[in-house]
Amino acid sequence: MTSPSPVRVLFICIGNACRSPMAEAVARRDASDVIEASSAGLYPLGRLPELTVETLETNKYSVEGLSSKCISREAVQRADLIVNLSGTPIEHLFSSGPSRLRDGQHIENWEVSDPYGEDSAIYQRILRELEQRVQGLAKRLRKESRSTHT
Repeated sequence: MTSPSPVRVLFICIGNACRSPMAEAVARRDASDVIEASSAGLYPLGRLPELTVETLETNKYSVEGLSSKCISREAVQRADLIVNLSGTPIEHLFSSGPSRLRDGQHIENWEVSDPYGEDSAIYQRILRELEQRVQGLAKRLRKESRSTHT
């Protein structure tokens, strides 16, 4: 019996500098059995802030391969699930044209504060919140995978 393919999850935030790369790192380490993670930004900063890198590394997450990049049509089309961390509705971005959502594709909105410009304690708090949310998503996906393959 083959194991099901991981769900391709695209984490999106404003700058792709704090929340979405942290969520990507958490998913890569803690949920790679059910999540193939990537991230992008609506208005990418172009770099990861020092506190994003420091917070991830302090908590034993790899920053390898993480970068601040713009959301692309290809990334949207490839994703099975888009997790919106931007704090603003983004459904309008995918309502028509080449970035339109394909059948079976979903968007989830997660209300997570942006730590950009804050101190290390806030970054740590946001990372803990993202860990809980990613773990909850992974648990749900594992359960869905078991129910469709039994």
